[in-house]
Amino acid sequence: MGKSAGADPRQSAGHAADSHTLIRVRGARENNLKNINVDIPKRRLTVFTGVSGSGKSSLVFDTIAAESQRLINETYSAFIQGFMPSLARPDVDLLEGLTTAIIVDQERIGANARSTVGTVTDANALLRILFSRLGQPYVGPPNAFSFNIASVHGGGALTVDRGPEQKTVRRTFSLAGGMCPRCEGRGQVTDIDVTQLYDPDKSVNEGAITVPGYKPTSWPVQIIVASGLIDPDKPIRDYTDTELHNFLYREATKVRISNTNQTYEGLVVRVRRSFLSKDRDALQPHIRAFVDRAVTFRTCPDCDGTRLNEAARSSKIRGISIADACAMQISDLAEWVRSLDEPSVAPLVATLQHTLDSFVEIGLGYLSLDRPSGTLSGGEAQRVRMVRHLGSSLTDVTYVFDEPTIGLHPHDIQRMNELLLRLRDKGNTVLVVEHKPEVIAIADHVIDLGPGAGAQGGTVCFAGTVDGLRASSTLTGRHLGDRVALKDTVRTPVGKLEIRGATTHNLKNVDVDIPLGVLVVVTGVAGSGKSSLVHGSIPAEAGVVSIDQSAIRGSRRSNPATYTGLLDPIRKAFAKANGVKPSLFSANSEGACPACNGAGVIYTDLAMMAGVATVCETCEGKRFQASVLKYTLGGRTISDVLEMSVREAEEFFRAGEARLPAAHAILTRLADVGLGYLSLGQPLTTLSGGERQRLKLATHMGDKGGIYVLDEPTTGLHLADVAQLLALLDRIVDSGKSVIVIEHHQAVMAHADWIIDLGPGAGHEGGRVVFEGTPTELVAARSTLTGQHLADYVGA
Repeated sequence: MGKSAGADPRQSAGHAADSHTLIRVRGARENNLKNINVDIPKRRLTVFTGVSGSGKSSLVFDTIAAESQRLINETYSAFIQGFMPSLARPDVDLLEGLTTAIIVDQERIGANARSTVGTVTDANALLRILFSRLGQPYVGPPNAFSFNIASVHGGGALTVDRGPEQKTVRRTFSLAGGMCPRCEGRGQVTDIDVTQLYDPDKSVNEGAITVPGYKPTSWPVQIIVASGLIDPDKPIRDYTDTELHNFLYREATKVRISNTNQTYEGLVVRVRRSFLSKDRDALQPHIRAFVDRAVTFRTCPDCDGTRLNEAARSSKIRGISIADACAMQISDLAEWVRSLDEPSVAPLVATLQHTLDSFVEIGLGYLSLDRPSGTLSGGEAQRVRMVRHLGSSLTDVTYVFDEPTIGLHPHDIQRMNELLLRLRDKGNTVLVVEHKPEVIAIADHVIDLGPGAGAQGGTVCFAGTVDGLRASSTLTGRHLGDRVALKDTVRTPVGKLEIRGATTHNLKNVDVDIPLGVLVVVTGVAGSGKSSLVHGSIPAEAGVVSIDQSAIRGSRRSNPATYTGLLDPIRKAFAKANGVKPSLFSANSEGACPACNGAGVIYTDLAMMAGVATVCETCEGKRFQASVLKYTLGGRTISDVLEMSVREAEEFFRAGEARLPAAHAILTRLADVGLGYLSLGQPLTTLSGGERQRLKLATHMGDKGGIYVLDEPTTGLHLADVAQLLALLDRIVDSGKSVIVIEHHQAVMAHADWIIDLGPGAGHEGGRVVFEGTPTELVAARSTLTGQHLADYVGA
């Protein structure tokens, strides 16, 4: 049978465009990847597994997603690229079949004082327009409802040229903003306890000022002494009212000191400007401790914490102001918006409705729009970013997720799985870095990296189906079916920590006794009140060492050795062994290579193009001067020590000439949390999320305190590492400490001595203790969502 005229000869073989079904990666060498080749099916859900540090993020984020973003950025003009982050080409031979990548990672949303859930998702912008159109009385355009914009009023004379004549006219202008003038849109005001700033029995010259950095010889104190505004030799308690005002509250004043003009400020004024204008988390630890001690934050009395001025709060829709709307639980706000039947703003209401419904759909209906974004956990921040992608009409996009189940109860993971599958079914490629077996189970394709971490990882151990992974001999395949059994016997408490009438956030007057001397797990669905109970209700005097999920701050010069304090005893040991100063063995001080300033590489800024980092030719990347590398300890230079892995260093400092108990104790803790493969000098910026969490855990294990509080320590942990974590928790408890863990992982629940389950739901549907007892009792009762999922997990 012949072909009909005009028929496309390619029809029977399929269109050529349909042949592009793979993302092909060839020769990937980013970070610890060992020249790997891998094919990833497009329009499918691919899960990347492997132990923490095996190279998952290096392949998915630093290679595939990074190259996709770089290529998209190159489509803009050089002028536009100058305002965008510069991205280097990943170290890879070939990348084919890339599509636009949308990255939804674990990075915390910036903790700017004015950043809220509403501002980062554009929900606030839509609400402002809504109130500017429907609010009564009318107070102005959308800016009048923004707590980031201050009201401005002004006037003056203008000279207008009209032909040969000039005419002077009066003009006035005003800009209506919604910012509360008292707290400047922050919702809080600060009070400084002046008794924490100075010792009244001493004079300034005797060191009366107790603010960090204000020693008698420091430049700020020298300005105070030479200003002539106070008597530096008189005890502060003897100051006159005028002297005390000058000392504490004097506004910026020019003074002449040693033939130069300097600015004198009162101590309170300077502390506000120097310390309180910065993000608290960005401060050095000793300064942060001072701020916590000397400064109290209280709700702004003028706006009652709403951040908005009186005019913005006075305009209402059906009795609800914009402040009331932002304070509502999002699920309730969605219902209120749904009830608005105003044809004039129908498109606006529909868009706002979709945004709010997306919050509920993704399991964040318990939040409110006025919740500060800096208080969101890593998992919550990631899901907030997902809100703008739900319901998107884009297809053939690559969505990249980094452990989207972080902070999710087993009950919520099923909902997350449905969202991932829905994104795939719209024709998108979904790439997920994940450890949870519930997510691995829904994958169309699995790529397992390993076999180990760090230098022992970086290869593809398996690529194929979930069933194939189960049958394989890889570490992930062997542990995919692991289940921690319930304990036959549990420890007996040695006391109890009483919490009475807890009402933080959504807690409903909770009374609970937390047993001490045992392993306690606090669980419940996301938003049920776990963190509010543990972090917000345990009294500070209880001797608590809290290890939360806040990000580790550090530059590319920071590494595990500097972060843990390990480098201090090592530098002193090198100095003692060689009879020189300790500062010589710091790459940030006297011992630094002068060519690269101790960075080991020289960075060249190429404007809108990616900067280039080249190994320093002078020190060959060793970071230290050649004269410093002549000094050794146990036959090793300081550069050799920084190149050691934790395990090597632990052996090195254990005995012999290099025996150093202080360093060995820190290294043992690092090995205990599973970081034995890390090199001491590896930049913190290259660590994965799970590695940073465990580095923090190892650091705090040396703190003094009887109660350890851990916030989801299984974050970023491979199935094979969970057993090691449980053994570590057992060792901490057996050493006489009490351990309280906020956790959703069923393995940790099953291993607990006592479980406190909050719920039954999230937000105002939670906030109650729905169960307290042993894991065995919880499984037997099956009275809560946690009990049902734990029973399924242990096969009861």
